[in-house]
Amino acid sequence: MAAPKSLSEQDLAAARTELSGGKPFTVWFTSAAVGVPAGGSAKVISIDDMAEGDFIQVRPAGKRDTMFCSPSELTRIRPARKPAPQPAARAPERTAPESEPPSPPSRPQQQPEPESTPAVAQRQSPPAVPDRQSTPAPAAERTPDRPRPAGGRTAARPVEVTVTLSATAEGEWTVEVMVGKKRTVRPTSVQPADVARAARSLPPVVAEAIEASLEAARQRQLDRVERLRTELEAAQRALQELSS
Repeated sequence: MAAPKSLSEQDLAAARTELSGGKPFTVWFTSAAVGVPAGGSAKVISIDDMAEGDFIQVRPAGKRDTMFCSPSELTRIRPARKPAPQPAARAPERTAPESEPPSPPSRPQQQPEPESTPAVAQRQSPPAVPDRQSTPAPAAERTPDRPRPAGGRTAARPVEVTVTLSATAEGEWTVEVMVGKKRTVRPTSVQPADVARAARSLPPVVAEAIEASLEAARQRQLDRVERLRTELEAAQRALQELSS
């Protein structure tokens, strides 16, 4: 089976048009998608203007969380449903041949009566056949069923998660999250106070590096405040001179 065609420029343009009109735009995951089953459906939430990397935000069906994908991981072609397996033909039951009724035992021939004996010879009865006790066949041992995973689903393989904390020269902090090769959280602003609290629970080497960066940002802000105070005082003197 050929791989489904990924999203093209025409598909992206149609998606932007549908989203601007408030209409849902449905797509399906290809085999290149990471962390989701191929063939699953999703709704497009937004599309970044910069078409680079994972710039399409979607919400998988039945999930609340969103994720970012690239055009190669999505398609507009709905996958065909697999045909249901046909039940195996049932073999006709074989009937056992009817057994013939047992023939009655033959009567023994009578002995001729001797001339000198007037008594009548007694009939000889057939020898008694001992009853055969039927031995029940041993029941077939039933092999225990193998335990199946709950819900009939195979356990998902663990995915590597990478959390990146970055700081700019101006002291602004951002955090980014990668699940496998997919960026699930884009760079998001974080308050320096939250970074300082999180640094206290990290190893000392990491905490010292973060604290040094925060201290440098504080010093830069103090220098800026002093510089602005000096400029403000000069501006106030100039205003008083102009007013007198």
